[in-house]
Amino acid sequence: MRIRDTKTTALVFASGKMVCVGAKSEQSSRMAARKYARSIQKLDFKIHNIVASCDVKFPVKLERLAISHVYRMKQPKIVLLIFASGKIVLAGAKVRDETYTAFENIYPVLTEFKKIGEWDNGGLFMAKRARYMKQD
Repeated sequence: MRIRDTKTTALVFASGKMVCVGAKSEQSSRMAARKYARSIQKLDFKIHNIVASCDVKFPVKLERLAISHVYRMKQPKIVLLIFASGKIVLAGAKVRDETYTAFENIYPVLTEFKKIGEWDNGGLFMAKRARYMKQD
C-alpha cells in the first residue's frame, strides 16, 4: 500500500501488524501510519523499531577501535553500525530518546579514535599533492 503525500509505503500483514517505510521523521511516519490505518480500519498501533542515522563529521579509525564495526549497546538496547567515514546507523530503539542516549554514549569513544591525516580537512592530502606537483 502506498500514499503520495508523505511518500511512504506500508506492508500490512494478516496478523494486523503494519510496517511503514520511507518517512523522513518520526512525525511523518506516525502521520502516514494513521492514514493507512484509517483507510483499512481503526487499528491500535505502536512503534517497535526506530532506525536513525547521523554523521560525527570526522573519520574513525575502525582498525584501532576495540569494538567491531557493529556494536550492540546494552543500555539502551540499540545496535550501532559504525563506518570509517564517521557515519553511524542506530537501530532497535523503541523511543526517540534512546537514539540520543546511545549517540551520547558512543560519541566520546569515537572522538578517541578520530582519524587524523589525509581526512583532516584535506590538510595532509593537500601537502602530499603540493609535494607531487613540485616534482613536475
